[in-house]
Amino acid sequence: MGLVAGCGNPVERSGTPFSVSEQPGTVLAPSAAQTEYHSVLQPGAAQLPAYLPLLQGKRVGLVVNQSSLVGRTHLVDTLKSRGVQLTAIFAPEHGFRGEAADGATIADGRDARSGVPVRSVYGKTKKPTPEMLADVDVLVFDIQDVGTRFYTFISTLHYVMEAAAEQGKSVIVLDRPNPNGAVVDGPVLEARHRSFVGLDPLPICHGLTVGELAKLLNGEKWLAEGRQCPLTVVPLKGGYTHATPYVLPVRPSPNLPTARAVALYPSLCLLEGTNVSVGRGTDRPFEVAGAPTQPATRPYQFTPRPNAGSPTPPLNGQLCYGLDLRQPAPGEPAEFFSVKYLLDFYQQSTDKSHFFTKYFEQLAGTDSLRAQVVAGRSEAQIRASWQPALVRYKAIRKKYLLYPER
Repeated sequence: MGLVAGCGNPVERSGTPFSVSEQPGTVLAPSAAQTEYHSVLQPGAAQLPAYLPLLQGKRVGLVVNQSSLVGRTHLVDTLKSRGVQLTAIFAPEHGFRGEAADGATIADGRDARSGVPVRSVYGKTKKPTPEMLADVDVLVFDIQDVGTRFYTFISTLHYVMEAAAEQGKSVIVLDRPNPNGAVVDGPVLEARHRSFVGLDPLPICHGLTVGELAKLLNGEKWLAEGRQCPLTVVPLKGGYTHATPYVLPVRPSPNLPTARAVALYPSLCLLEGTNVSVGRGTDRPFEVAGAPTQPATRPYQFTPRPNAGSPTPPLNGQLCYGLDLRQPAPGEPAEFFSVKYLLDFYQQSTDKSHFFTKYFEQLAGTDSLRAQVVAGRSEAQIRASWQPALVRYKAIRKKYLLYPER
């Protein structure tokens, strides 16, 4: 489910090559202060001396997408130019280039510039098979996350680590900031709602970088049969904290085009399990929300139409009444999670009997949230019900933090 401004090397797909120089998508816009911070902060991928020695003499598989940059150069190009033996690129949701629509099956292919095979881990096969890893000794994971349980790149991380543990491969995670890193909130996933949009007992906002999450998955033995994989995390340098505001330099996926969309994503994604559109099929995905079953007196209207990120958007061609959320409310924090939008749209729906879809519980991770909304519980009452599981999760999380909270 996944924000990208140009992802990687040329890849052949159905005989059509593309080039990183095309820079698909748009670069997000950090402030001057954030730009200065970006110049100091070093993601794991930029720290070549820390991990190049671990790749020497090894057959290397890369789990990467358009966010896997070292400066302005894709990690594939960077490692290839240094003589690393790349035997496979594993493409997650949205593909190696990051332009495939949400949920679209990713096909195998080949990187036209380097000649490295591209193997899909977002289609029929989401967990690398023994055949897919036969020519790989070490897997390098370098994908930007946005700090939410239902963002599928962390499910890919789980399955990559699980396959590595089963097949005796090592994993190197090149860490990147979490743009929602100050938020630990929401219901914790219940096992019966486990799916690719939630594999592990995490709250909706998990408050970890991918490196910290990898350490937690290993340390808590959350991989299948309690296995652990040989794991190395290359941490961030430059004073990163979980409370430091960070605007991503490129979109992490097609429908998260702005920093505001990234901030709203944890809250609005719950509406994907309802009859409300979150703006897919517009130029403002995850910044607007509405539905034909909302009052026409709502202050904002939009009509979803097919576009590159959403070829078949929900409520395609239907006039939706709702909210324009591009401007934060007075006093609203830069990073947050709230069920206020869910409660508001349910309360004002003119078709409550069809408001929720069967997908809602997979996103929420619990049976209780739907029942609480229908029963008219307040946000404070709903939040109180999460606290016992959140307290337990926070105690686990604390053991694996690599960076200060503030």
